[in-house]
Amino acid sequence: MRVTRVTNLGAGRAPVRSARLKILAGPGPEAGLEIDLPPIGVVIGADPGCDVVVADPAVSGRHCTISPSPTGFSVTDLGSKNGTFLDGAGIGKITAPAGAVIRVGHTLIELLPADESVDIPPSANDRFGGLVGASVAMRQVFAILERAARSDSSILLLGESGTGKELAARAVHDQSPRAAGPFIVFDCGAATDTLIESDLFGHVRGAFTGAAGDRQGAFAAAHGGTLFLDEIGDLPIALQPKLLRMLEAGEVIPLGGRKPERHDVRVVAATHRDVFGEVARGGFRGDLYYRLAVVEVHLPPLRQRHGDLPGLVRLFLERAGRPELAAQVGGPALEKLARYHFPGNVRELRNVIARAVALAGPDDTFASLPLLLRPTMAAPAPVAPPAPKVVADRPFHDAKDALVAAFERDYLVDLLARAGGNLSEAARQAGLERKFLYKLLERAGLRTKEPEA
Repeated sequence: MRVTRVTNLGAGRAPVRSARLKILAGPGPEAGLEIDLPPIGVVIGADPGCDVVVADPAVSGRHCTISPSPTGFSVTDLGSKNGTFLDGAGIGKITAPAGAVIRVGHTLIELLPADESVDIPPSANDRFGGLVGASVAMRQVFAILERAARSDSSILLLGESGTGKELAARAVHDQSPRAAGPFIVFDCGAATDTLIESDLFGHVRGAFTGAAGDRQGAFAAAHGGTLFLDEIGDLPIALQPKLLRMLEAGEVIPLGGRKPERHDVRVVAATHRDVFGEVARGGFRGDLYYRLAVVEVHLPPLRQRHGDLPGLVRLFLERAGRPELAAQVGGPALEKLARYHFPGNVRELRNVIARAVALAGPDDTFASLPLLLRPTMAAPAPVAPPAPKVVADRPFHDAKDALVAAFERDYLVDLLARAGGNLSEAARQAGLERKFLYKLLERAGLRTKEPEA
């Protein structure tokens, strides 16, 4: 499957690259390496004569071959001792979709399609449905969504909590040819593990204890319209093949049923998780990721939307019933808001303004509004305990390595806490490449290594 990914990565056109392999993780020094895949393919193994040499003791001399095909990537195991795996299943010869991650020995290899860049200038509009913003970052988002709304392509919305992903999904539906159809919201994170399959795909009478009659699922309810799958990163991996079948074939089998049902549904998904990292770790199927991310849109956090804060404050004052204060926005009160980190993004700003208006007196001005903010993550940290005394009780390099390892672990534990467990945000805060951060976490024992073959 060849997928054109349209992303809002900023102005300019990225260079186009051919289909390629990326070594995501492994015991050798190849992690992070990308290899252009020639039309004839490559042989992967530990033998120095292979096209791609992997320093992994669990990889055979000539382990497998990978070559591009019209429908994805042809992967053939060459009788390796420990096998070649896709989504945890051993394979002999298959055609894997773009975005799939295969495992050879202890090494993860991602199959990447050819890059196709699309240069889309920022929109001239400062609104898209319920989303508001005149910053370049937001107008780039609007430009992509305006075009994507006219198609039936799946959309994956990425961004921190409170950035407006559900508003974006609603606006895409409202400006699409499906606007007259239903818009159904399904929260994958709120559904229970025992009922999520029934909630999504429906069930027939007798499918499980308590199933007294047939029940319509979210896909059936969204027929002819749009289904918004919120927090898709929380969808159990056991259900992901069934969702993929729905996206590919347009049909599902209700829980306990035998006959497939066809539904005409446009899917828009969203998550605050690092779903691409989850693909690398095996927590999310690569083929499903690429099927959802035909159009991938990153909604920027409020702190990156330079210049949008005053307009949003005015908008929320008007919505809160104090339009006379909107003309007063500025001065120290606005500076106070501008200094705040807003971990809850636009949703938190809306709540701050609504709370301030609710607590304000009739004579309050914007300058005197009680703007109550949570302590920021930039607050002074507690005084660190004194460093342990260094003693020369071992060779120099051993002592140095132990100190560095202790520092790395303490730093990473605090970094993850500050980033709320979000690895992409942690990498940004630390100024590190994500793949290097993964390696540090594994070395510090803070991230599970890949299972042995």
